Amino acid sequence: MGSALWIAISGLNASSKQMDVIGNNIANANTMGFKAGKTYFANVLSQSLSGGASGAMQIGQGVTVADVATQFSQGSLESTSSSLDLAIDGGGFFIVEDSEGSQYYTRAGAFHIDGEGYLVDVNDCRVQGYAPSSPALGDINTRNAQSAPASSTSFSVGLNLDARTDAGGTFYSSQTVYDSLGAAHTLAATYMKTEGEGEWGMNITLDGNAADTQNYTGFSFDGTGNLDKVYSTAMGTAAPTGTGTATATLVDGHDGQIYQTGSLVLRRDAVDSWSVVTASSDYDNATVTSYGTLGSDDTLAIDLDGYGGADLTVALDGTWANGNTLTIPFTSTEVDPADIAVSFSGLANGATIGASGALAWDLTSANAETISGYASSSTVKALTNDGYPSGVLRSLAVEKDGNISGFFTNGQTASLGQLCLADFPNPWGLKKMGSNLFSSTLTSGQAIVNTPGAGGLGEVTSNALEMSNTDLGTEFIGLITAQRAYQASAKVITTTDAMMAELMNIKR
Repeated sequence: MGSALWIAISGLNASSKQMDVIGNNIANANTMGFKAGKTYFANVLSQSLSGGASGAMQIGQGVTVADVATQFSQGSLESTSSSLDLAIDGGGFFIVEDSEGSQYYTRAGAFHIDGEGYLVDVNDCRVQGYAPSSPALGDINTRNAQSAPASSTSFSVGLNLDARTDAGGTFYSSQTVYDSLGAAHTLAATYMKTEGEGEWGMNITLDGNAADTQNYTGFSFDGTGNLDKVYSTAMGTAAPTGTGTATATLVDGHDGQIYQTGSLVLRRDAVDSWSVVTASSDYDNATVTSYGTLGSDDTLAIDLDGYGGADLTVALDGTWANGNTLTIPFTSTEVDPADIAVSFSGLANGATIGASGALAWDLTSANAETISGYASSSTVKALTNDGYPSGVLRSLAVEKDGNISGFFTNGQTASLGQLCLADFPNPWGLKKMGSNLFSSTLTSGQAIVNTPGAGGLGEVTSNALEMSNTDLGTEFIGLITAQRAYQASAKVITTTDAMMAELMNIKR
């Protein structure tokens, strides 16, 4: 009979410990990443009343708590507004490291960037992962994250040039491009309608400075307004009669006015007068618009299209007689639409722009903007180029595979690292360390580290936190059964006590 007291006491102890576990589960019902515990009981070695080894006539010696096992079932995910709030959808643990270098494991993914740029949890433990281009597990730091500038190498302009424009009419477009240091420059194009049908001359400048070279200087449109050809102009050496000499130079931006092969012939009519005698091709409207002083140092300004403005200048030298002529040959090369290469030099601080010294106007790729010559208002429809300035980190995003992407003020995106997860041969052997942290033990085995989604690990969900997996309904039922078991064990004690008191009364 005395054993009944000790057996009942073991029941009280077991039920009390069960209540502790249930109380802890309920208290942590709102703790992120918390994993509830479950109490497992075992009977104590039985006593044989017969004294034999057959197992007959055995009476148990009570109950003991065999294990309080952590339940690693998935908790519900709660949406948040922070991109650095992370939840694991599936198995695995985040890896964090404290200031002393000790590693811990957690399902609580409320992370943030600390003052030194490290990704840390609420305990200021640094989250572990792979730095860009590094296979070694370590801290993830965003402090020095910056997007380097990229020089513009190609650009494109989508526009319509009004076919109704009179010869000599102009239109402009401009856009911002970037050099190798990330400095911004204005790339401008001037389009001038020529006398030719569907012909537009085109000149490109950078911050108002003429290009060192430009391989094509004009556009040619077909009868439906589609870009049909691009052309370039070469001017030969001016050939004079008599003993005078001359140097002819196309005015910047007017190269495209020369759209056909031909020659321009000038004649000295009098001491102070020059005229256009003949012009093969379509330069019939060419006029001498001005000239310099009398004598051996005259400068002529030639209007090739007759619509005003100097398209060509001629510096005269030597002795010229009345009736002497000056022949200026032009050669125009026309090809199917091709990319226009334009080069610039002399940028500040040794910067460069373009690839191998040249910017490419993309006219032929699948992504090229469309240039048309319809009878509608001249207008710019689109401007693109592949350069950008330097940028600072603006925001972060975490992908399902744990890759951390940085978004920069220059519109660029770059990987800043990748989170890693850990799994264990026996996660039930992990030791709870408080603050939602676990540590490995001999029972759990060593951590197996992989990226999210690999090796059977779960994927990372951004803007979410995993909540406690405590089931309050189950815990309340457990609470009632624990209470009843405790009451029943207490009743065994009072009943046994009454029986022993009755036994003591027999001798009276």
